[in-house]
Amino acid sequence: MLTVMGATGNTGKKVVELLLAAGQQVRALGRSEPRLGALAAQGAEVLAGDPGDAAFLTRAFRGASAVYVMLPADRESPDYHEAQRAKGEAIIQALRESGVRHVVALSSLGADQPEGTGLLVTLHAQEERLKALENTNILLLRPASFFENFLDALPIIQHQGINADAVEPDHAIPMIASRDIAEVAARALVQRDWSGIVVRELLGQRDLSYREATRIFGARLGRPELDYVQLPPEEMRQAMVQAGMSETFAGLYVQMTQAFNEDRVQPRAGRTADNTTPTRFEDFVAGLALDSANP
Repeated sequence: MLTVMGATGNTGKKVVELLLAAGQQVRALGRSEPRLGALAAQGAEVLAGDPGDAAFLTRAFRGASAVYVMLPADRESPDYHEAQRAKGEAIIQALRESGVRHVVALSSLGADQPEGTGLLVTLHAQEERLKALENTNILLLRPASFFENFLDALPIIQHQGINADAVEPDHAIPMIASRDIAEVAARALVQRDWSGIVVRELLGQRDLSYREATRIFGARLGRPELDYVQLPPEEMRQAMVQAGMSETFAGLYVQMTQAFNEDRVQPRAGRTADNTTPTRFEDFVAGLALDSANP
């Protein structure tokens, strides 16, 4: 049995589907039982519960040969750091009490740094908790920015005809398809061929600037003229709060983008064949369903 957290999210759902396709027994975890229904129909054992509930997670992890863990982000949490700490500690308690010996953990590029990276600081803290587990083999996956993040821009594209964020327009950063992350995670869950603490960075097919990615995304949406606009940090923070995100989440997000702009979020060994994944951004946007992606 393999247990997967976040089974209705960007990476978790794909991990479950890949494992099922490979004939594995999978226990899929999520907050909503109805949303887990599609995975149950494919053959997964599904459990709905709070990712911050250590007792729920212990039951879900018990008996698993390996688990895929993550810190689900709550963009509306009034105290983002505290919310992530509570979920992180629940995961650690569950891993200890369930006796799981192989853990694949979704982290992020930049999680090697203890401060100054906004949202990524919570992932650094979780990595440190995981590293402190005894007799547990931990694979820390550190992917770059998700291609799927561009789907969050659809409302502003629809209403204002631009894509906007706080990242510098021509500053190329690593970006990756969530499926590429899922494929690495699923393979590791099945093979369990590492020991101790192992870090694996995943950088996508190439570095992309927001201007270039916006041009590619716009062409897929039938808006070849779509432009990218860099917002000042405070304006970006206010826009996020107006969109319903908490003050703390918005502030930490802007700090993270500033870390990208200042080249403080970097792979440890640059780009290599091992950390480069296959899916191009062009292929990702070409595969988007028009009814969900076209404003």
